[in-house]
Amino acid sequence: MTAMTTIRIDHTALPDPLNLRGLDAAARMIAAALRDEGITAEASDLISHIKIEVPTTQLLATSTMLASLQLI
Repeated sequence: MTAMTTIRIDHTALPDPLNLRGLDAAARMIAAALRDEGITAEASDLISHIKIEVPTTQLLATSTMLASLQLI
């Protein structure tokens, strides 16, 4: 079994243009951007935040990618 890490991003922290789109669309765009970098990730829109689940072994790569997108 693979250890998973959950990253939560508050909706209000989303930069333009992500915060101008539907939040479900923003979650799909984040997941697609991570997949494009070879990161296995699932992102979903929850009531107060976007939840991103990644294998813990890919946490560094995920953090680097999210930082480049100005999400963290």
